[in-house]
Amino acid sequence: MPIVETNGLKLYYEERGSASAQPLLLIMGITAPGSVWEPHVAYWEKYFRCIVVDNRGVGKTDKPAGPYTTAQMADDYAGLLDALNLEKVKVVGCSMGSTIAQQLAIRHPQKVSSLVLMCPWARCDNVAKAIFQHIMTCKARFRPEEFSHYIQLLIYSKASWDDEKVAAELAEGRQQAAIGAEPQPLHALEGQAWACITHNALESLPTLTQPALVIGGKEDIFTPVWMAEEVAKAIPKADLYLYEKAGHIFHFEKLEDFNERVKSWLLVH
Repeated sequence: MPIVETNGLKLYYEERGSASAQPLLLIMGITAPGSVWEPHVAYWEKYFRCIVVDNRGVGKTDKPAGPYTTAQMADDYAGLLDALNLEKVKVVGCSMGSTIAQQLAIRHPQKVSSLVLMCPWARCDNVAKAIFQHIMTCKARFRPEEFSHYIQLLIYSKASWDDEKVAAELAEGRQQAAIGAEPQPLHALEGQAWACITHNALESLPTLTQPALVIGGKEDIFTPVWMAEEVAKAIPKADLYLYEKAGHIFHFEKLEDFNERVKSWLLVH
């Protein structure tokens, strides 16, 4: 099992694709293990050396007491890149993963060649802080399937809920959450949530020299459009693309277009 000791913890990762291809580091969001990248990695591994990781606090990676910070989690990844002898990588970060990616580019600019920032934020307003606090409360009080239901309501768009096939898949997902073998412990979820709440990179983003693709969904109620627009405006070399009729999980709702769009952008940048 591939484990790297970095920044005081054991970090689990997997590699997919050719070892000679351009390295692509994938950083997932709050509550999610690296395996959530599977529908994307299955496509991207044809073009890149994909490095898929379980963040601090989830999956097979250590789950120390929190709170965590996005800077701390970025340093986790810097240590991983050092251990893999990778001098410079392309980075795709989703949600909380986008905040970690921002910090990795800010704190270790020589390690990052380009960034794809999915449903990102540079800072939390009071609404965002309240949502993350409520996520912690729900995790503490809800059964796993109830917690899953709340997260689904945050991340899927109306178009998905109105699709009977997708709605049935979401119901199946809630059932699986009830019997999941490796649930994230409360203290680890709280650690990640505090990292999300306290992330504030707005003043540092203008210093980035790497090209960035900021991408999201126009119906995202979790991290609304203004957040993506603020990130894109702050980064000097940023492109912005927002999907119609898509929410926080736009990368599943618009899977084929997203996989191809990101692949094409990364091959140029």
